[in-house]
Amino acid sequence: MSLVVDASVAVKWLVAEEDSESANRLAVGAEDLLAPRLMASEVANTLWRKARLGEIGRDRAGVLMAALTEMPVRWNVDETLCADAIRLALALDRPVYDCVYLALAHRVGAQVITADVRFANALARTEHGGSVVTLTDYVEEHL
Repeated sequence: MSLVVDASVAVKWLVAEEDSESANRLAVGAEDLLAPRLMASEVANTLWRKARLGEIGRDRAGVLMAALTEMPVRWNVDETLCADAIRLALALDRPVYDCVYLALAHRVGAQVITADVRFANALARTEHGGSVVTLTDYVEEHL
């Protein structure tokens, strides 16, 4: 089964933080992990923020970003997802960035795995609730 992972999960593969162990279990145990190319920019932004706040060294941010190509994901183009993503963003009043992952999941018949509990909770009350699951819930149930 295919799963779409978002940047909140990918960062946990690079930086030790809460639920990194669950993210690593997902990386090893899931069959087919997908991500839009947008994820690379979101991960880079998160690493920049962590370096700026002193959570990781500035030199480490670049090293970690270089490891992105080794992530266990199959990358997908965003260009074909953007029209669907903006429609979802407008309907759900959520950022387009989040909805790119959701659009990809809808396109391939997958679920989005996220560590962003606020995003998962916001969608839980919508028709898209079954399309988004938290990293913790997925790992506890499936791995």
